[in-house]
Amino acid sequence: MTLSAHALPYIRRISPYVPGKPITALAREMGLAPETIVKLASNENPLGMSPLAKQAVQDALGGVERYPDQFDLIAALAEHHAVLPAQIILGNGSNDVLDLVARVFLSAGRSAVMSQYAFTVYPLATIATGAMHVVVPAHHYGHDLAAMRAAILPDTRIVWIANPNNPTGTFLTYQALHEFLAGVPAGVIVVLDEAYTEYLLPQERVDSVRWVEEFPNLVIVRTFSKIYGLAGLRVGYAVASTGVADLMNRVRQPFNVSNLGLVGAIAAIKDHLFIAQSYELNRQGMQQLVAGIKRLGLAHIPSHGNFVTIEVADAAAVNQRLLKQGVIVRPLGGYGMPQHLRVTIGREAENRRFLDALEKALAG
Repeated sequence: MTLSAHALPYIRRISPYVPGKPITALAREMGLAPETIVKLASNENPLGMSPLAKQAVQDALGGVERYPDQFDLIAALAEHHAVLPAQIILGNGSNDVLDLVARVFLSAGRSAVMSQYAFTVYPLATIATGAMHVVVPAHHYGHDLAAMRAAILPDTRIVWIANPNNPTGTFLTYQALHEFLAGVPAGVIVVLDEAYTEYLLPQERVDSVRWVEEFPNLVIVRTFSKIYGLAGLRVGYAVASTGVADLMNRVRQPFNVSNLGLVGAIAAIKDHLFIAQSYELNRQGMQQLVAGIKRLGLAHIPSHGNFVTIEVADAAAVNQRLLKQGVIVRPLGGYGMPQHLRVTIGREAENRRFLDALEKALAG
């Protein structure tokens, strides 16, 4: 009997997460110069990281021999959201926080509810605990809240919701979400993953953190990887009731965010100019990409994030042709969407490069 046969059977059933292809990997595979490659696959901020955060990280390099102290970032987030420090849980990226929720509330004999076409980490985190994942068919590529409420079983302990959703970019109104929360049993945790919330239009936004007092079973998850531009530093966090936060912090690794990630995040919160610039670049880039997609006669899913998902006849083949041209996007076959490509909004020149390459790829 092999060693793998002794592993837990539900661990063996997990399909590993496949990240967006790195620039360095494509350069090796295609013999391309890295500086000629455009990567629009991982929803990173095309402006890079906040200048304030970059300076803070550089200033902190002299202290990396010390173990991290999370106090200052927790205090900054508590002030930012007007909550208690005891309500904050830090993670090595938001994926880490999602895993913490699953470890606390899921196990064999329990279940979690999620939408079709939702973030792939939800089933991964669920299956890794031995729990069952209940996938509810999507409605126009987005969450069907009524069907998700109906799918909650007596053994359900978590409902996963991404808003806006990745990889489709769909958006649930906060009125609909509030009504959904009011109908969820108090013993079921609702994880509201808001990784892309900063890209919402002003009229779409609601301070959902305020709902945690009304719904103690609500866990709000945010990240510094998207609009803040700190994807490589791996900083995410959750806001929850003090009781839920205490449980999550019990299973959290004590030093799960690095010194550089901590200081970078503190500075990034304060860089309002950079956030505004990133938001405006995304708004303009979305218009540019959507106009180009329509010009090519392609359909897309209206997006509320920093990416757009496009329908093509054979996404795998089109993706290979794009790669040969030095353009990296995200094929969605792993999400059960073999005819779709997800494209991150880049700078104006990057968007133009993608559209030109896409036109050539479509022609064969």
